[in-house]
Amino acid sequence: MEHGTHERFLKDLSDAVAYPFGSLPRSVLALSISVVMYVVLVLSTMPTFSAQMLSDGVGWLGYVVVSLTETTYRSSGLTGVSLVVLYAVLTGVAVVNTVGQIRAVGLSKPKEFVGVVPGLLASGCASCGAGLLGFIGLTGALAAMPYDGTLLRVGGLALLVFFLGRAGHPERCGVTQGGGS
Repeated sequence: MEHGTHERFLKDLSDAVAYPFGSLPRSVLALSISVVMYVVLVLSTMPTFSAQMLSDGVGWLGYVVVSLTETTYRSSGLTGVSLVVLYAVLTGVAVVNTVGQIRAVGLSKPKEFVGVVPGLLASGCASCGAGLLGFIGLTGALAAMPYDGTLLRVGGLALLVFFLGRAGHPERCGVTQGGGS
């Protein structure tokens, strides 16, 4: 990458992250999605425990989230909890940006919207490590990963940051005029 390309990427990343917080409705949507994503990621760290507790009633949700957040902290430390929080926030940003881009540009085909879903799911699996793997029955896969899957989580976050930086502000065209790109 050229020097100007790095600056452009950082500017686009900054624009992408700032966009959801440019208005109250977008901020509320981004924060709501972030909270829901955090809860899903934390619940997925121990899917059997979560299912057992929540099958007794939704009133246990607060206890389960706090308990599994503490478990995540005890097993992965502040780094593990920070990665889950960061992924949840960046997912909120990515979803709001996707909605903004759809509103600005529109969809010519429903297939274009479906193309966004695998990217969010792939980053989700990489971000939470065994959490989402546990939902599909691959909990033993985490034991084989170095550093308890932390490198996989960081890789998922790096991909999400990369794609946010490439996309930039969802209401502005990323193609420059005059033959350059």
